[in-house]
Formats: sequence, C-alpha cells, structure tokens
Amino acid sequence: MTAPRRSVQWVIAAALGALTVAAYAPFHLFPLPLLSIALLFLLWQQAASARDAALLGFAFGLGWFGVGVSWVYISLNVFGAMPSSLAAAVTLLFCAYLALHPAAAGYLSRRFALPPALNWILFVPAVFTLFEWLRGWLWTGFPWLNPGYSQVPSSPLAGYAPVLGVHGVALLLFCTAGALCWAWITKPWQQWRSHWRWPAALLAIWLAGAGLKAVAWTEPTGSKVSVSLLQGNIAQDLKWRSDQLRDTLLRYLELVRNSDSQLIILPETALPLFLRDVPPEYLEALAEHARQHRSDVLVGVPERLPNGDYYNSVVSFGSSPQQTYRKNHLVPFGEFIPLRPLLGELVSRLAIPLQDFARGAPDQQPLAVAGERVAINICYEDAFGEEIIRQLPQATLLVNVSNVAWFGRSIAPQQHLQIAQMRALETGRYMLRATNTGMTAVVNPQGRVEAVAPEFTRTVLTHTVAGMQGATPFVRWGNGAALGLCLIAIAAAFVLRKRARR
Repeated sequence: MTAPRRSVQWVIAAALGALTVAAYAPFHLFPLPLLSIALLFLLWQQAASARDAALLGFAFGLGWFGVGVSWVYISLNVFGAMPSSLAAAVTLLFCAYLALHPAAAGYLSRRFALPPALNWILFVPAVFTLFEWLRGWLWTGFPWLNPGYSQVPSSPLAGYAPVLGVHGVALLLFCTAGALCWAWITKPWQQWRSHWRWPAALLAIWLAGAGLKAVAWTEPTGSKVSVSLLQGNIAQDLKWRSDQLRDTLLRYLELVRNSDSQLIILPETALPLFLRDVPPEYLEALAEHARQHRSDVLVGVPERLPNGDYYNSVVSFGSSPQQTYRKNHLVPFGEFIPLRPLLGELVSRLAIPLQDFARGAPDQQPLAVAGERVAINICYEDAFGEEIIRQLPQATLLVNVSNVAWFGRSIAPQQHLQIAQMRALETGRYMLRATNTGMTAVVNPQGRVEAVAPEFTRTVLTHTVAGMQGATPFVRWGNGAALGLCLIAIAAAFVLRKRARR
C-alpha cells in the first residue's frame, strides 16, 4: 500500500473514532457504532499487514478518546493549574495509551488466517471485547466509553445488560458490526442459500434483546422511600477555599432543612473539610433535622483517622445509627499517585487537594438507612460494574455521590449519568445520583432517567422510589459470563477453521 493511501486510511479511521462519540450521551445515537466499527473492521480487512491494522486501530482510538475524554484537559489546566501546553500533552498521552487497546485488537484481526465469517463475527469481536475489559482493569482501569454504554437505554441490546453486563452488550455490538463487515466482503445475498445462518442468528439476538427488556429480573420489596438529592452547585475553583467554607456549610444546611424526605443525600465531599474538623453543632443540626422527620442524611465528607490515613467517605446522620462508607476504587492522580517515585513531584504541583487517600475495604456492606439497604459508590466507582455487585443482592437501592465539577461544562457529566444507567440495568435497582453541579438524577431499574436536575443550578431533586430485591444474572455471574463467551467464540473460530480445512 502506498504511503498517501495509508495516510488517508489513518485519517478515515481517526474520523470514525471521533464520530463514534456521538453514540454516547448526550447524543444517544446508539446505532452509530454499528456503522463506525463495521467500517473500522473493513479498514482492518483491507490493511496490508497486521502492523498496518494496528496503526489503523490506534488512529481510531486517538479519534475516539481524543474527542470522547477531551474533558481531562479541563481538569488538568483549568482546575489543576497545569500549563496549557503540558495539559494538552498529558491529555494526548493519556488518549494514546487508551488507543493501544483498539490497536492491539486491530493487530490480532490480521494475525491469523481465519475465514471472513469466523474472523469478523466471532474472533475479532471477542478479542476487541477482551481488550475493552483489559482497559477497564489494567492500572486500576479506565472503562469510560466502553461501547456497551452507547446502547443504554434505548437499544435492543440493552436487554442483555442484566444478563451479561456492559461487556456482554459490547460483544454483541461488535458481533453485529462484524457481520456488516463480513456482508460487505462476501456479499452473502448473492449466495443466500448457503450464507443465511449468520444474519439470521444476529437478527435473532437483537430480537431477543428487545424481548429481554420486558423481563423483570428483580421485584419491589413492598416499601417506598422519598428521597431528596441535593445539588449545591459549588464552583470547583471555590470549593476548597477557606474563605468559602462557611458559605458552603450554610448552603448545604439550608438545602437539608428544605428537605423533608426519608432519605437526604449530599454529593461527594459536599463538606470540604475533614469530618473531625466539622463543628459538632453543625453535624447535630443535620442529625436533628433528620430525626424530626424520621429520616436519614448521607453526607459526602473526607475523614481523617487517628493513624493519619484519610478517606473519601459518606457518613450517615439521623434516625438510624451513624454508619460510614469509605471509597475503595480511587482515581489515579486525583486521589492517589501511581508510580510515586517517578510521578510524585509532577502531580504534587497540581492544584488538587487530598492526593493521597487511603482505600476503604472492598467488602463493605450496604448502609441500613431510611428503612432500606443502601449500596454507596463514590464518583468513579460506578464505572466498575463488578465492584458494584459486591454489595448485592443485599442492597435495595444504589446511591452514587459525585463531584464532576472538575470537568466544567463538558459532556463528562452526561457520560457519567449514562454509566449509572448501565449499573441500574445490570443490577435491577434504582440508582440515586447526588452531584455537586450535575447530573443529579434518579435512574430506574430499567436504566431510564425518571428525574434529573438542571446542571449548574442549586437544586433539591425530590422523588419517590421503590426498594428492590432479587438478583439479576449479572449480579450472580459478574463479568464471568461475558468473558466466558469471548473465550468460547475464540475457541470456536479456530475449531471451525480446522474443520473447514479437512
């Protein structure tokens, strides 16, 4: 292949990756990845070598993540005080690392001489899914923009979320895109009598997904609870300033006092000081209001223990005994510094408070508040479905508290809400989200948003939800089922190739 043609293909691949971002929130064009990924597969098919296919995958990834997570630059430059050129370089380097995963899938797509149907409908989708799983695990993981999220909540494939989770949805999406690629290569309509099985099977999968959306995997406990989700709208550049502390505390106290729900939820680190430093009379005012209304208040606040460890925590006050959840899955560079000897000095220069949180225990139990069993997750934690199910099926409600003010007026908050919608689908539970600036929302067990507060407003979002009981297949199996299907698909591709050669 000539250099000019190769360069054009790289540009096309990068454009396809950038276009794929429109499949996610806030755009929700869920059929779009079928086209963009099918065209990527076609580029891989036409690549001169496995190396060229890897470069095309890398270009696709740069476009995909360069557009989809460009908001990382905002946190580094606008709020982290990193010089613009350095923030841009770090953001690009981060996107380049993420792009290595589709690059690896591209390499393997041309590494083995598999028949087109086996390669594009079985092998490549399975490999791509495994690399997406790896991206969500390696170096503590960054599973943002997993293709499975693009199908929530409207796509028929969303029906598989309670069964196979986000990776299973991604696998079926890749399989369908692979079938489109295979159809372009082989033109099966010209020999439909011998090529009808693959299209029929994939059509059946989509129809079955639509049917699965009607299945109620969990059921109400019989209890309902009124909830108030508080959105304080504290600007990130003001949040940790000592001269703004009093105003912040008074703002949240006022919002609490304006709420008479059974469960009142404040965002992540709503109180921007250690719990031990919060005036006792302030905490008593929160608790007293809750007791008067026979309710409980969940407060996002950092804790510092006598041994010096500090945690990103949620603490309950009110009618129930005081309980605490401590964040387990921390954000690299934001809450802890990986490779500290190498990167510690650079990260310490950022204007990010509390960069060395301790990890909470991985086996924490739901909080017993407001007559419910509430599984807490803090900000980034709800991106990890297999970690959320640690508190299930005991939990009747899911609660996420977040502060994505770090990313300004970008698409990050809407993307984060879509991730929460996937968690609600996977678990068959309501997901209640209290955020500092947005998207504060109530998501039902079908993954649909029942109520949402306007972004960048001071708001109390009040709603009534039902506690849920039971376990979806995903709660029981976790990612094991989807990963197992990937391994079966890979094995089947090689076994069928061997049989075809006989």
